[in-house]
Amino acid sequence: MNKNAVTGAAATEKKVSVAVLVSGNGTNLQALLDAERAGRLAQASIKLVISDRPGAYALERAKQAGKPAMLIEPNRSIPRDERRLDLSNRILAAVQNTGVELIVLAGFLSILQGPILEYYRGRIINIHPSLLPKFGGPGMYGERVHQAVLEAGEMVSGCTVHIVDQGTDTGPILLQRTVPILPQDTPDSLANRIHSEEHIAIVDGVIELVTRLGYTT
Repeated sequence: MNKNAVTGAAATEKKVSVAVLVSGNGTNLQALLDAERAGRLAQASIKLVISDRPGAYALERAKQAGKPAMLIEPNRSIPRDERRLDLSNRILAAVQNTGVELIVLAGFLSILQGPILEYYRGRIINIHPSLLPKFGGPGMYGERVHQAVLEAGEMVSGCTVHIVDQGTDTGPILLQRTVPILPQDTPDSLANRIHSEEHIAIVDGVIELVTRLGYTT
C-alpha cells in the first residue's frame, strides 16, 4: 500500500500497518494490542514496536503478543540536535523497511525530527497527559505535567491525542478525555486516573486517524 488511502474492496482485504513507538512500561501499547486482539482497531494492525530505551517492558509486551520489536537507542556521543535527527532517521528507515503507514507515539520520550515528519505528515499521532494546548511543549512529560497542573490550580485535566508536526505538542488535536482534579490529588494519583483514560484515548485516536485518512469503508 502506498501513501494514498485505499478504497473499496481493497480496504476490506488489507489492514493499515502501524508502528508503535515506546519508551517505558508500555501500558498504552498494551491497550492497543488488546484492542487489536478484540477486533476494535478498525482497519489497523500493529506491525512493529520500537523502543528508544533498553529494558523497556513495552518490548516484552510486544514479544508476548507476537509482534516484531526492536531497540533503536539515541547516540549519546553526539550533540542533542544531531542525536535527535540521527535517531529519527534510523527510525524512519526501520518503519519504511517494514512498510509502516501510520506511527503511534505511545509514551515515546524522544523528539522526532527531519524527514520522518515530512514522509509521514499527518500520519503520526502522539498521546500527551494534559489537555493541550495547556501544559505541553519541551520538557513537559510525565510527573512534570501533573505537578504543573496541580500547582496551577486547575479543576480538570486529562489527555490529548494529536497529530505530530514540527513542534512539540503543537499539532492538530484529534480527541481529548478529561478527569476532574480532586482536592487530595497528588501528581501520582492524578497520573493514575489519567492513565486509565489514555488507554481508551490511544485506541480511539488510532481509529479516528484511520477513519479520517479514508482507510475504512
